[in-house]
Amino acid sequence: MADARPRLALIPGEPAGIGPELCVRLIQQEPATDLLALADPATLQAAAAALGLPLQILPPDRSARPGALPVLPITQAVPTRFGHADPRNAAAVMDALSEAARLCQQGTLHGMVTGPVHKANINAGGFAYTGTTELLAGMAGVDVVMMLATPALRVALVTTHLPLRDVPAAVTAPLVERCLRILHRALQQDFGIAQPRIDVLGLNPHAGEDGLLGREEIDVIIPVLQRLRAEGLALRGPLPADTAFLPQLRAGNDAVLAMYHDQGLPVLKASGFEQGINITLGLPYPRVAVDHGTALDLAGTGRADPASLIAAVRQCAALAQQRARR
Repeated sequence: MADARPRLALIPGEPAGIGPELCVRLIQQEPATDLLALADPATLQAAAAALGLPLQILPPDRSARPGALPVLPITQAVPTRFGHADPRNAAAVMDALSEAARLCQQGTLHGMVTGPVHKANINAGGFAYTGTTELLAGMAGVDVVMMLATPALRVALVTTHLPLRDVPAAVTAPLVERCLRILHRALQQDFGIAQPRIDVLGLNPHAGEDGLLGREEIDVIIPVLQRLRAEGLALRGPLPADTAFLPQLRAGNDAVLAMYHDQGLPVLKASGFEQGINITLGLPYPRVAVDHGTALDLAGTGRADPASLIAAVRQCAALAQQRARR
């Protein structure tokens, strides 16, 4: 595969959301790599009709080209009504994700690009689902880290979708260390950065202010940083989150590790929401997702911006090529 274009799974996500139409818009131009969509062909055709754009559904063994998309059919229980998520179609979403993961793990496909899913709808459909990141990690039996990226910034997370009241107890030394090791290794192996520079945020305001505003920095984060620095990792911190993203500081790092979801992601999304992507680090294959939701209110209107999906495909293809060169 080192000299060929990677073949990636393309998962539209929630069929009633904007994912199907984003896939249709994506394939109107020469794709950055070869793609295999795992979806109900009728939903993709309905999205194309709503947009007034051409779409030819090809057999799974064909190659993607402008206006033509190979599809591995995943049949939905009921037809799609754009803007109206139906729990009866949750199984099709889960089947698409699971089959794509299986094909990636066996090497038939070289990575996965996922559109936005509707967590509440999947749970309403009878599945205990907390997120695609967690689903794929469980299937592969590995620890992973969620990292979001724009052209200007990369932010990885120690904790992800937790209530804020649960975060301090979840930020443990083993978890912080595991996240830093996965992040460091991924920046080396997947992004080709020989000596990654990682900024680590504190948990508390002013990074605890020497214990006055909390002891998590002193008791948890600093000992981990000292231990990993002794192994040669280039780590800076713990840094106060309110100043760590200043341009003069951001210029000196390759990634930021935030302690919780809303500590780092508002700044990242403000730096380039339209091209934001979500990368799962630590899987045996590259997985990149769009950094936006299902936007049910926009589904079928033609107003959804495909920039994040386009960026996700390009990044996933680059990661797959980087892995093939190792």
